[in-house]
Amino acid sequence: MSISEGLSLRKTNSRIDIEKPRWDQSTYNGRARHFLTLTNPLNAFASSSQLERARHIVQKYRNGATLEELGIKEDELWANKYLHDSAYHPDTGEQMTLIGRMSAQVPMNMIITGCMMTFYKSTPAVIFWQWCNQSFNALVNYTNRSGSTPIPVETLVQSYVGATGGAVVTALTLNRLAKRGPPLAGRLVPLAAVAAANCINIPLMRITELKHGIELQNEKGEKVGNSKKAARDAITSVTVSRILMASPSMVYDNFKEK
Repeated sequence: MSISEGLSLRKTNSRIDIEKPRWDQSTYNGRARHFLTLTNPLNAFASSSQLERARHIVQKYRNGATLEELGIKEDELWANKYLHDSAYHPDTGEQMTLIGRMSAQVPMNMIITGCMMTFYKSTPAVIFWQWCNQSFNALVNYTNRSGSTPIPVETLVQSYVGATGGAVVTALTLNRLAKRGPPLAGRLVPLAAVAAANCINIPLMRITELKHGIELQNEKGEKVGNSKKAARDAITSVTVSRILMASPSMVYDNFKEK
């Protein structure tokens, strides 16, 4: 192990602190390695027995078991910790719905984005694939919600209906306008619909956090209060990042086919 990797490991009383990321989060490389490992699409294909084993190892280690007692090495501990975190909610500890996990984002978005860009001319196809996309987005937002601020059922319904309706109306309206312009404009309609829907879906899905703020914790993991500003900043960042995540493939493919 290199010196930099050794320094990045968090240890407390000669034990590895698995409550913090494996890599130094003050560096871009450390943050990239952390999130790439956590959102690795291969995590989505882990079996129930693998997830249960990961949960068992993490719980045992948290309760004081040593690597020797668990019969594993340090690398295996980290592999199971990241697999555990990819499948279990950090606040509630519940196993998350498969397609709602961040590890499922790449394969699911590839399929849905491809279909939205392929079947964008027919009105029924636009409605169906925008509905599929927003159903998936709503599930992802709900799965990754804050465990300390439950989402009321009526909020879920409002978010789902609002985002789906906004996406469909945007797509159909722009489709109609695009017929008067160059062919490329029509192929950018799905991106515009995705952007509009995200601007509706995410704030509505997390409206409870906007109203009451999100929980703030100190370095010991203890709650010190709630912040509405932190909630606004977080939700804005999520909305922008979701739009930017969809942009490269949609824009690149359009110019490639031009």
